[in-house]
Amino acid sequence: MAKLVFSYSHVDEALRNELEKHLKPLQRLGLISTWHDRRILPGSELTGEITQNFEDADVILLLVSPDFINSDYCYDIELSHALERHAKGEARVVPVILRTCDWHDLPFGSLMAVPEDGYPITKFTHVEDGFYQVAKAIKKILGDLGATAQTSPPVKPVSSVNTASSQGSVVSGPRSSNLAIRKEFSDRDKDIARSEGFQFVSLFFENSLNEICARNPELEQNLHHKDADSFEASLYLNGQRVCHCGIWRSGRDMSFGDICYSQSGISSNSCNDSMTLEDDGAVLGFRSMMGSMYGPGRDALLSNEGMAEYFWDSFIAPLK
Repeated sequence: MAKLVFSYSHVDEALRNELEKHLKPLQRLGLISTWHDRRILPGSELTGEITQNFEDADVILLLVSPDFINSDYCYDIELSHALERHAKGEARVVPVILRTCDWHDLPFGSLMAVPEDGYPITKFTHVEDGFYQVAKAIKKILGDLGATAQTSPPVKPVSSVNTASSQGSVVSGPRSSNLAIRKEFSDRDKDIARSEGFQFVSLFFENSLNEICARNPELEQNLHHKDADSFEASLYLNGQRVCHCGIWRSGRDMSFGDICYSQSGISSNSCNDSMTLEDDGAVLGFRSMMGSMYGPGRDALLSNEGMAEYFWDSFIAPLK
């Protein structure tokens, strides 16, 4: 697992939080752990904690903005340490351009920045598209560093705003599993959950395609992102396509649900199955709109992982 550290101005904390959400799929796959200075516990020696975490980092993200450049601590201390480790090949430093500023002639200006062409994230029509580009770039870097996904057991439905794991376990002995309490979810909570759900499915398919081809040399794969909200996946057996699908986020004016699946690819008027985001009063999760789920768990909400596995099972069926 690679360690990723953020160097940023506290003025940009909200943007850092959003970026970290977009990196959550990489964390759930066991590819990275993340750290920033808000993780420093009260009573700890501030400079020593920051220095040690920068020293341990495999990837250092410079969250570039006018306030980052204006910060003496970010620029003179964190940046200098990061570039020194980068020059020695001990860490990978990646400038993430958050807001418009004149950064090209600064010491990190020769490094490849993200999003593409150093286009500031806040200039995107939808900032999620910018964060998506950053997450994809970080995933490629992790591949260069040799990071591999870890196998984890199935998880229960999760919400980006309410998860038991975010609070930690308080007891290790016998206890009830019926601990959920009623919650209210805002439109923003639901929009974030839809976005994170689709991103997880996209990353899940990419990793699964790479792994199945690595295990079966007779297979080849292709994953094509039409845009930030859709992709098509294919598997080829000895050059012949045997598995194909399109997965996309449906527009708000459509009646297909939130995340759609079609064996014929991305479509504007049909799909084989789709997921809609719902809540059971305690957590957010996904449910198939086509009613094709059977068995004791057919009424249960699916987590991001459960939804991804559900779509993957349909996609891989011709090879089973």
